[in-house]
Amino acid sequence: MGRSIEVNQNNFATEVIERSQQQLVLVDFFAQWCGPCQVLKPILEKLVEEYNFTLAKVDIDKNPELAQAYRVEGVPDVKIFSQGQMQPGFVGVLPEAQIRELLTQSGLKSTLDTEIEAIHLDRTAGNIEAAKRRFRELIELYPQNPKLAIAAAEFLIGIGSLESAEKLLAAVPSGSRDYDAKVRTLRELMQWQHQAAQLVPETDLDRQYLQAAQLTLKGDYESALSVLLAMVERDRKYQNDAARKAMITIFGLLEDDHPLTKSYRKQLTFALY
Repeated sequence: MGRSIEVNQNNFATEVIERSQQQLVLVDFFAQWCGPCQVLKPILEKLVEEYNFTLAKVDIDKNPELAQAYRVEGVPDVKIFSQGQMQPGFVGVLPEAQIRELLTQSGLKSTLDTEIEAIHLDRTAGNIEAAKRRFRELIELYPQNPKLAIAAAEFLIGIGSLESAEKLLAAVPSGSRDYDAKVRTLRELMQWQHQAAQLVPETDLDRQYLQAAQLTLKGDYESALSVLLAMVERDRKYQNDAARKAMITIFGLLEDDHPLTKSYRKQLTFALY
């Protein structure tokens, strides 16, 4: 977790230049009258809770000398300082995902992402109670974080707590393309799991479908995709194209850049056409 501070002409050298020798510093040049500044502010405040950097906020109307010295022509203007030197930042409002990418390129990793990865390892190892405890602790630290709520909901779906998962998803604010897509995918996963739970297996395809659902809940997406692809190749019409739809749901869980998504999407295309 980083820190957020107000910076002015008197403490800029200490809080920005000197501090950047030990820690990355993002300087947010803003103005109270600036609408885009008010949009960017909560994004930066959220990220500084996850990443180990200093967010130094400079009001240009109170500190015109600093704005002039660092050639601020429009706000918001975010400058990045490292090792006492200013590096390229950005002007205007960037989507949260792009700012995260910028932080990653600067060598930072989200502490929240690190914790979520550790929880996934607990889940894979079968340490469900440990995973539950760590999620509770994280939610206390980041009660309004949509990324955490989505990760916790995915975990709860995996252990069959669909009602609790839906409560978390319902609290995720809409309006973000990435978060909206993930929430939609998790709700599709819950529908699939509910459908599979109601299914009385009578055929080999029924049993394969149930197996794929169970593998998905365990997080064994590669095995689940393999089973579902075999079902598509065998009988596209099974349960109104259920196997293909389930594969699409898994692609949504993994996201587009995951190697499994790329590989099995190509294989699915070949199977269909």
